[in-house]
Amino acid sequence: MSNRTLIIGGGLSGLALADMLERNGHDYLLLDARPRFGGRIKTQHIGDGSFDMGPAWFWSGQPKMAALIQRFGLKTFEQYATGDLIFEDERGQVQRGAGLSSMAGSWRVSGGLSALIDALVEQIPQSKRALNSEVSALSYDGSKIRARFRGETSSFDKVVFAMPPRLAAQVTFEPPLPDSARSAMANVPTWMAGQAKAVAVYDTAFWREAGLSGDAMSRRGPMVEIHDASPKTAGPYALFGFIGVSPRDRADEHALRGHIIAQLVRLFGEVAAEPKALFIKDWAFDPRTATQADQAPMYAHPTYGSPRNLSGLWDGHLIFSGTEVADQFGGYLEGALHAADRTFNLLSDA
Repeated sequence: MSNRTLIIGGGLSGLALADMLERNGHDYLLLDARPRFGGRIKTQHIGDGSFDMGPAWFWSGQPKMAALIQRFGLKTFEQYATGDLIFEDERGQVQRGAGLSSMAGSWRVSGGLSALIDALVEQIPQSKRALNSEVSALSYDGSKIRARFRGETSSFDKVVFAMPPRLAAQVTFEPPLPDSARSAMANVPTWMAGQAKAVAVYDTAFWREAGLSGDAMSRRGPMVEIHDASPKTAGPYALFGFIGVSPRDRADEHALRGHIIAQLVRLFGEVAAEPKALFIKDWAFDPRTATQADQAPMYAHPTYGSPRNLSGLWDGHLIFSGTEVADQFGGYLEGALHAADRTFNLLSDA
């Protein structure tokens, strides 16, 4: 195929699309504005431990994730869910009780999900991928699309946004996109973009030794939901939590760290007071993930799909991809792969 495709966004969906294009002899270039690939997949490493600061789980019934993991020979393990749960009320009073761990039955990747990202990046020649490459403007002359990045312009037959539509809306388009398209872009919530995640790392899994699963639910916070984040075997071990206070109220990271440690002590005892590391990733303040609109609270999983007003733009030369426009599993890792498959089929049929 002689047509050249530009993929903007090197998260899971963009990488999967580039991998498919590479394996099928298509001409393409993959760009990401970050200094790393992976998008919302980000793994922190300490010792032999790997801790996902973005998505961490996939589930049975998600065949595209399973197939990709199997293809690269990655090891998986089931989320630890053995033991009692903890509940914390508004006053900070803690109850211990039996019950089903909310994430029982979910699966994780040994080495973190960055292992999957690294495996995909290795499939793409260095000449066809670039980091620190923000696309600032696109112009269409009725035949080709010219993209501006790194202070230069290059010409492409097709351009794919493998990224949240709200971020794509920050690009300058000439001619301007229809108002209906810009409205559609603004109205697609970016999944988990307003979230923050904390991971406390320890030398021992003291909660397991106490008969606890590591699961906790809290109405006081700052973490509203906590789970075991430890590797499959050996240490270091970890607890992670989703931070439930608003982005505005958690902007002071120093204060937030103090509140997180205090909560871990309330829930798990003084042994939790001194983690060997406390990682925090606030996606709401990451300009490569979130916009101001994404700081509004999200109370339910959005109904994702491919908006009609984002189809056929610039005579079909401009394509929106990524998990937020997936027709199935929108917002999930599986959705990112569904979107990549759909986009590959569109490019192949052109």
